[in-house]
Amino acid sequence: MKAGQWDGKLKKVVVNDVPVPDPVENQFLVKIHSASLCHSDLMMDFRPEIPVTLGHEGVGYIEKIHPTAEGKGFKVGDAIGFNYFIGCCFECEACMVHNMHCETGNSKLQGFAVDGYFAEYAVVDYHNAVHLPKNLEMKRCAPIFCAGITAFHAVDSCELQAGQWLAVVGCGGLGQFATKYAKAMGVKVVGLDINDETLEVCKQAGADAVFNTMKNKNYLEEIKKLTGKGCHAAAVFSAAQAAYTNAPPLLRIGGTLMVIGIAPKPLEVSTMDLVLGKYKIKADSTSIPQRMQKAVDFTGKHNILPEVEYRKIDDLPQMVEDMHNGKAKFRQVVVF
Repeated sequence: MKAGQWDGKLKKVVVNDVPVPDPVENQFLVKIHSASLCHSDLMMDFRPEIPVTLGHEGVGYIEKIHPTAEGKGFKVGDAIGFNYFIGCCFECEACMVHNMHCETGNSKLQGFAVDGYFAEYAVVDYHNAVHLPKNLEMKRCAPIFCAGITAFHAVDSCELQAGQWLAVVGCGGLGQFATKYAKAMGVKVVGLDINDETLEVCKQAGADAVFNTMKNKNYLEEIKKLTGKGCHAAAVFSAAQAAYTNAPPLLRIGGTLMVIGIAPKPLEVSTMDLVLGKYKIKADSTSIPQRMQKAVDFTGKHNILPEVEYRKIDDLPQMVEDMHNGKAKFRQVVVF
């Protein structure tokens, strides 16, 4: 089968012919229908020197079930989406926080330490899998299984009421997803970014207002006027240090700073502000499989799907280059 891989020795993305994997204990063999490229896929330093198949966002059909994964509510032919953890126990105290902390020490990330989903077939641990809602267009679903679920958790964990304001800081794929989820929850959205095209997509996704923070030097005053006293929460989807520096002033007293984007350096916060309740800090992620169903059910109920650009597996090297250079306007999805 064809697989898009990072070759650690050549230091580049290549498309190789590799054997179809066999499922082992607790695994399905999945015929990948589509896989999408995420910004975190660009973190090549996390990968071994041996070629490893990229991709941690995918959907597909169950092709084969290992005997140990039978009777778990799935059958051959089912359309499923899945998380990207493998090797962990999925049930220890640490796994209930995040599977990367599994007490067995065996947790690995598919698409990073071991083969992921930019291939015609992949193995998936049944603990990670959920049935896809039948109303969703399957080839657009791959970004749900990282970006979408992360964005849902980010908005949901802000615990906002209908009519309250959310600042979406960073309006790329995650920010666009978050905007759609927030609007489906009845929340008002302000989108902030430095790219006008990205802001326009966020506006089309339902944002009530958008601001280019580089061009509009009065954006903070305008947002305060628009929202009354400031936003009730600000979710930072950008990894830029400046995004975190500039997010707290967006908040009204008692607001929530939601940490999603992984900044290169530790954040500087005022302990006095936290002690006095000026704002509070929370964080979220793709999280654990036990939280996936709520996100997927909400996605299906409101038919929330990303804007995507369809590509072929042979395009993966160019896809990675385009994302690295900031040329990818929409989520790039390989359809097999």
